Amino acid sequence: MKFLKIIIPVWIILVLQGFIIPEEQTLNKGNQSGKTIKIGLLIQDKSFLAARNAAELAIQKANETGGLNGIPFEMVELSMEGSWGTGSKQAVDLIFEKEVVAILGSNDGRNAHLVLQVSAKTRVIFLSAWSGDPTLSQTYVPWYFNCVPNDLQQADLLVQEIFSKRKISKVAVVSENSYDSDMAMKSFLKKTINSGDIKIIKLIYDKSIIDFQSIIDNIRQTDIKGIVFYGSSPAASKFVQQIRHLKMNQPVFCSFTFTDQNVSPELKLGDYENVVFVSPGNWIVNKDVAFRDEFFKRFKKNPGSIAAYAFDGMNMIIEAIRNSGYDRNKLQKILSKSQYQGITGAIRFDQRGNRMDANGLIEIHNGKLKQIEN
Repeated sequence: MKFLKIIIPVWIILVLQGFIIPEEQTLNKGNQSGKTIKIGLLIQDKSFLAARNAAELAIQKANETGGLNGIPFEMVELSMEGSWGTGSKQAVDLIFEKEVVAILGSNDGRNAHLVLQVSAKTRVIFLSAWSGDPTLSQTYVPWYFNCVPNDLQQADLLVQEIFSKRKISKVAVVSENSYDSDMAMKSFLKKTINSGDIKIIKLIYDKSIIDFQSIIDNIRQTDIKGIVFYGSSPAASKFVQQIRHLKMNQPVFCSFTFTDQNVSPELKLGDYENVVFVSPGNWIVNKDVAFRDEFFKRFKKNPGSIAAYAFDGMNMIIEAIRNSGYDRNKLQKILSKSQYQGITGAIRFDQRGNRMDANGLIEIHNGKLKQIEN
C-alpha cells in the first residue's frame, strides 16, 4: 500500500511532464469558437451537492446578465471519487478534454495538492474553495488561489479566544482521522506553542464513529475546561449532543466546517449552546442576505459553508474572466489583485494565493447566532 501511495503521484508527474503545453490561443480555441465559456468544478464526492448547487447559482446569475459579451458561461463538473490520484486525472480531463478556462475546487487538501501539480504545469487557474490546508501555498504556484482562510489563520482566532480572552488552560482537541482534520489540528497545536501554561490532550476518532463515549470518558477524567473539535458537521453535532446530554457544558470550538453542508431550518440552536465556530461570513447571521434566500428558493434548503465558499469562488472566476477574456496571464494577474466583496466577506490574496483575512468567530448563545467581537 505504501508503494502505491508513492508510485501513483510519481506516475502523474511523469505523465504531466510528457504533455506539451499548447500555445495560449490553442488551449482556448474551443472556448473562443464554441457556444459557451467553460469553468471546471471539482468536487470531493457526490455528497458535495451544496458546492454544485452554489456554483450553478453563480453561473445562472452571470448568464442572466449577459454572460461574456453574449456568450454564456457553462459549468463542467467532475467528482474525485475513486482511488487516490483521481484528482490529477480529473483536472487533466477538465483542461485538455473539456477545455475549461479555470478550475474551482471544492475538495480536501490531498486532492487539492494533486490538482495544484496540474495547475502548475498547465498554467490554468485553480481556485480552491474548501480545503484550509496551509501547505498548498508553500510551493508558490502563481496559478493557485484559496478563497477560504487557511487552518493557521483559523487557529489564530481560536487560540486568541480560548487562551487569551477566556483564559482556559485545560483543552481537549478532538479530531477525525482524516487528512484535513489532522492538518487543522496540527495547525492549532502549532499556534499554542506560545500560549503560556496550558494542558492539551489529543483525542482521535474514526469518521465512521457513531458513539463518542470513549472520548467523552477521557475528557471527563482529565477535568477539561474547553474542547476544540475538528471534523464534519454531522460528527460535531453528534458529539455536542452527547456531551450536553451528560450535562457537560464546556465550550466547544470548531472551524468553519461546523456548518459544512446545509443549515437545516429545523436546527435547534439551543441544543448547541456554547458552541463557537469560525465565521463563514455574515450571511449566516444576517437574515437579509439575498444569497441565502435565492439558494433556498431554488434548491429548497438553506446553504452551509461549502455552498457559500463555492458561490464566492465561482463568482470571482466569472468576474476575472469578464475582465481578462481568454488570456490566462491576464486572468492570473486580475485574480492576484482582486479585492472582491463576497458573501463570505472581503476576499483578497497575498503573494502566495492565500486569502488574507479570516472573518472572526460566531457563538451560539441563548439559542441565537452571535458574532464575537474581535
